[in-house]
Amino acid sequence: MSVHPPIRYLRNMHIAVENIAKLIRTIGQNLLRERSQIKSLHSSEKSVNQLVTDFDIQTERTLIEQLQKEIPDSGFITEESQIEQNSNKEYVWIIDPIDGTTNFIHGLPVYSISVALMRNNGLILGVVYELNQDELFYAEKGKGAFLNGKSIQVSGTLQLSNSLIATGFPYYDYKRIDPYLASLKELMRTTRGVRRMGSAAVDLAYVAAGRFDAFYEYSLSPWDVAAGILIVQEARGTISGFHQDKNPLFDKEIIASCPGLIAEIQHIIQSSGL
Repeated sequence: MSVHPPIRYLRNMHIAVENIAKLIRTIGQNLLRERSQIKSLHSSEKSVNQLVTDFDIQTERTLIEQLQKEIPDSGFITEESQIEQNSNKEYVWIIDPIDGTTNFIHGLPVYSISVALMRNNGLILGVVYELNQDELFYAEKGKGAFLNGKSIQVSGTLQLSNSLIATGFPYYDYKRIDPYLASLKELMRTTRGVRRMGSAAVDLAYVAAGRFDAFYEYSLSPWDVAAGILIVQEARGTISGFHQDKNPLFDKEIIASCPGLIAEIQHIIQSSGL
């Protein structure tokens, strides 16, 4: 028999959200301080990569240990797979300990910790913490989206020509590179610009805050997008796959947009052959 989550969690979800947000911010600030070790490494690229892997693993382990205290019998879907992957539980955490690892290595100030919670396969909580700007984006199902305690929502942009779009470049899956570049060309031509930040979780959070009008990318994993999906939805944004039959959480492709642009962006992406 499974252990039921604490009653305080189910009855006082907002308290749990605050606790989890505080936990993630604390872990993130510790990670930011520890990153200075990379600057002192003058050995091989392998040593740098191993150090970053160690950061990933340790951050994930700390998150798992603390989140298990919130819901003792919860499952986990994690990037580093430091525990047995178990997505069959009633409650499942989806964790990316460092989203934007390449930026983290090079000291580019866009990387984040992303944590989401599902209940019976539905997202109910999402937190994205961008470390360098100390920006904590979070949402609880049905309660809206927030940035550092202030309510946020997607932009009201209605014309593609007035929009700023975010994307992510393929870095290992190049099977769809040609149609992707076709979509990129068309969006570069028809919008104010296209940006590539290097952290899908941050891109989604920025859509929720109205900084980007839309974001799209393929070859993503659940831990890249889970928290951001809920944050965008709670910020009154629209989430979809490139095609209607695709699940943006598990099918490795996503469009996040303000409602006024989603149909046109989806049409451009589909027309490119993606």
